[in-house]
Amino acid sequence: MDQELVARMEKSLMDLKMEIIANLVSSNKDFKEIVEGMDPKDLADIASDDIDRKTIEALSSQDLKRLKLIDSALTRIQQGKYGLCVKCGKRIPQERLEAIPYALMCIECKTAEERRNR
Repeated sequence: MDQELVARMEKSLMDLKMEIIANLVSSNKDFKEIVEGMDPKDLADIASDDIDRKTIEALSSQDLKRLKLIDSALTRIQQGKYGLCVKCGKRIPQERLEAIPYALMCIECKTAEERRNR
């Protein structure tokens, strides 16, 4: 996969992650106390596996799901597997990644999964 695209997507993923965390900080007093005084570089690590219980409670289920998907995408970047469908292994179209940088599946596999879950 094009390294320029991967770098752009990694930045986009980190920006999304920081946006979710910033929204949480602005709307949740307990979480604000957790992150006050932290090094800004550490904020990007807040949503990792060792996330604080209060953080999980403060996050909406949708934000928590997005953070997990973002972390998964960042891990796939590190492993060199970013942009590959986790179901069929085919390349996820660049347009889809630009729209949803944390996409796990190609359009065909995602559509099939959604049909099964109806």
